[in-house]
Amino acid sequence: MERELEFEKPIAEMEKAIEKLKALAVDNKGDFFNQIAELERKCEERKEEIYDTLTPWQTVQVARHPRRPVLYDYISMIFTSFVELHGDRCYGDDHAMVGGFATLGTQKVMLIGHSKGKNVDENVKRNFGMARPEGYRKAIRLMRLAEKFNLPVVTFIDTAGAFPGLDAEERGQAEAIARNLTEMAKLEIPVVAIVTGEGGSGGALGIGVADVVLMLSNAVYSVISPEGCASILWRDAAYASNAAESLKITAKSLLSLGVIDEIIKEPAGGAHNNPAAAAEAVKAAILKHLKKLTTLSGQKLTARRFEKFSSMGKFTK
Repeated sequence: MERELEFEKPIAEMEKAIEKLKALAVDNKGDFFNQIAELERKCEERKEEIYDTLTPWQTVQVARHPRRPVLYDYISMIFTSFVELHGDRCYGDDHAMVGGFATLGTQKVMLIGHSKGKNVDENVKRNFGMARPEGYRKAIRLMRLAEKFNLPVVTFIDTAGAFPGLDAEERGQAEAIARNLTEMAKLEIPVVAIVTGEGGSGGALGIGVADVVLMLSNAVYSVISPEGCASILWRDAAYASNAAESLKITAKSLLSLGVIDEIIKEPAGGAHNNPAAAAEAVKAAILKHLKKLTTLSGQKLTARRFEKFSSMGKFTK
């Protein structure tokens, strides 16, 4: 398996050695079962060791990995009966924000999420997962529809940020996101959000005001990208690694700060190394929290949600 990240090279070398030994066993009909098993065990241990000690900047690189599962991967692996709904009933349809009715296990939900592509053509079509105002207006339209039918909302967050282009600003990008924050806070149905890759700025928060915020262990969630922060503070994007350290954007940091509620541990080597296992972990976490949330009244949900977000932030004098 080709690996793009520098810190993954030791893993790549071990995987190549395993493949060579397997090929040798086939060609020479030799018994290398024990040697292969031992190498595979050591390779898994090395993956765990490397991924348990990633720096914040390395975590950013993993969150942006080109093979990392995107929304449509999760839809195909853990959801059934997905019926996509289109348009904001105001301007048009935004392919960077996807939503519709779906079934998770036996639970019917409204599924909404940022949609990145897996190649250049898909990413261009979906604007690299950066939604415009019509995307956020579509999202809140679908949430209101879910409330009408008393269905929980599940959102998948994976965006570098809301699209900053002139056309998006002309159509009210800031207003659209601000309205989503206000309306999501008032929804009288359960809302679960999962940060699966990049959770960037207001573009992420626009579908992130949830009763429970989950986060994959190698995802990131921040008010600004490390490059953007470095450009402001140091006038040089080359200091992105320093910015990533200061921003506290990793799942462990955000859990300790109370910004997220739970970390979903990824398989050894990251979600891109075993998408199916990552998807199953996501499914189990969502169903666990929905089981609890669906027992609460609408009034209780909104009160808890208000308390959750208003209590964020720690200050010392």
